[in-house]
Amino acid sequence: MHEISSESIQLTVTSPPYYNAPFDYPGMYKDYDEYLKMLSRVSDELYRVTSQGRVVCFVIDDMLVDGEKMPIVADCTTIMRQTGFRYRDKITWVKPKGYSRISRRSGVLVQHPYPMYFYPDNIQESVLIFQKGRFDYQLIKEIDEETLDSSRIDSHMFNENEWNLSVWNITNVLPTNNVLEKGIAAFPDELASRLIRLYSFAHETVLDPFMGSGTTAKCSAMLGRNSIGYELIFDLKQNILAKVGANSSAKISFERRIDAIAPEIIEESEVKGARRSLIPVRKVGDHSLR
Repeated sequence: MHEISSESIQLTVTSPPYYNAPFDYPGMYKDYDEYLKMLSRVSDELYRVTSQGRVVCFVIDDMLVDGEKMPIVADCTTIMRQTGFRYRDKITWVKPKGYSRISRRSGVLVQHPYPMYFYPDNIQESVLIFQKGRFDYQLIKEIDEETLDSSRIDSHMFNENEWNLSVWNITNVLPTNNVLEKGIAAFPDELASRLIRLYSFAHETVLDPFMGSGTTAKCSAMLGRNSIGYELIFDLKQNILAKVGANSSAKISFERRIDAIAPEIIEESEVKGARRSLIPVRKVGDHSLR
C-alpha cells in the first residue's frame, strides 16, 4: 500500500477473503500456507500505515474446507502479534439462525442419531481487534470541540443495542436481496458503523485493504470520516461508486494499479500497452511467514 504514508491511518475495518470458501472463493489459494503468507504481508503493511495507539479490526473466522476446519482466527491472531500488534479484544458477531449460507451440518445427526455424527451449524464470525501500542489519551485534549462533539457516542444507543457486550447480534447481508452485494461476501453496515464510531474520531481516516463493495467506505463517509480502500476486482468499481455515492456527498476518486494485478489476469483483460515481462508483480513466495 505504497500510496499510504506511514502512521497515517487511524482505523482499519476489513474482512479478509475466506480461505477457499466453496460459496465465494473456491481454489483461490493453492494451500493454507499461501493464505497465511498473504495475511502476513497485509499485517506488515497495516503495522506500517497505522498510527501509534490506533486499532485494526478484522471480521474473520475459521473456515470449513473439504471437511477440515482451518484455524484462521488463531493463526491470524498469531501473525498480527508477531508483527507487533497488541491483541486488544474479540467480539463475536452472531447472525440469525435462518442464515441461508449455513451448511446445515447438524442435519447429519438427524439422519444418523448416534454419537460421532454431530457437526454444529455455524452462525457466527469473529471481530478481532488489534492495537498498535497504546493510545495516548492526552491527545484527546488537543482535538477541537466540534470534532469531539461529532465523535460523541450516544450512550442510549450504546446500551440499548448492547454494544457493551462481547457478543453482537446483527443481521447479515443477504446478497440475493441487493444487486450491489450479489456475489460478494459483504458484512453489514451496522457492524462497520459500530466499529467506526467506537474506534475513530470524525475527520480521521479509515482503511479497508479488502474493499469489496465498499461497506467500510460508505459507513465512513456517512459518519464524517475519510477512507481509503483497495480491491483486486476492478469490475466492482461501479458497485463501490453507487454504494458510497448514493449515501453521502463524499468526493470519490479511483486509481488503477497495474502492478497489483496478476499477469494472467492482465492478459485476459487486454490492458492497453501491457506486457507481461514489464509488470512487477510481487509473488506470494517473496515474503515468508514469520
